[in-house]
Amino acid sequence: MASERVTARNCAFSMRCSRVMQPLKPLCLPPMPANLYALGAIALWVTLAALGVSLKHIPPFLLTGIALLMGSLLALPFVLKDRQAWRIPLKTLALGIYGLFGYHFLLFIALRHAPPVEANLVNYLWPLFMVVLAPLFLAGVRLRALHVLAALLGFGGAAIAILGANSSATAGGGWSWGFVPALASAFIWASYSLLTQRVKPFSTAAIGLFGLVSGLLSLLCHWALEPQAALSGQDWLLLAVMGLGPLGAAFFLWDKALKLGDARQIGILSYLTPLGSTVLLMLVSGRALSWSIGLAAGMIVGAALLGTRAR
Repeated sequence: MASERVTARNCAFSMRCSRVMQPLKPLCLPPMPANLYALGAIALWVTLAALGVSLKHIPPFLLTGIALLMGSLLALPFVLKDRQAWRIPLKTLALGIYGLFGYHFLLFIALRHAPPVEANLVNYLWPLFMVVLAPLFLAGVRLRALHVLAALLGFGGAAIAILGANSSATAGGGWSWGFVPALASAFIWASYSLLTQRVKPFSTAAIGLFGLVSGLLSLLCHWALEPQAALSGQDWLLLAVMGLGPLGAAFFLWDKALKLGDARQIGILSYLTPLGSTVLLMLVSGRALSWSIGLAAGMIVGAALLGTRAR
């Protein structure tokens, strides 16, 4: 009987651990499934900056609105199966709008008013923000030595990539006010990612509601503040790729990763995003790869590997 009671308690404890994140009890939730979800989101986000530059002739509110509305369509099958999925507190909805609308609008502004490669790298300081801000936003989470070391290594890699890009840029490079919205977008995404773990648990399908409301808000701002724009067939194709990929499926994968994993580890793993995104953006823009990108690649990948080993 004693052994049966122990088994029952262990099963109940395991069920609780499967529903909420327990950063100080990593044995309850194996990190690998969460990391795989995060890697899926990262692979899609790698394409975001290149798509944003290809569509920079579209007004930013219009671009954000159409892409987010397309991304929200992915939630419809889940909502039709469970009508309760979109019944969430207003505070949670406001957080979702803060993250999806605020981040993407500021990023698209940055890509227009600063050298795209450099602005993209500044934006991708959000993984570092996730690591260092986690103790401020999440109760019971603390930085360990390996987290700090991995964060510094990743930040150093991003800094080398920025300096290398600046040294090889044309006269249009250098400082621009567009780096300010790039930095702000980094903070918004990091804080949004952390704050989702402080609100009442919600279905991953609710991400579609975030995108729907944010997209409608963006289109309203476009109607009120921006000139009308005519879109070509290629524009619609790229918008569909952006909406269903980095502004659609990536959100669902990212939300799942955050609900299952450790924000510190996921934040470090996310340093793979600026590497892939920068390389793709340089290829699309025709800028030559340099030794600094190779060095940054080694440091960023090393930071990701080191961070996933931290417990």
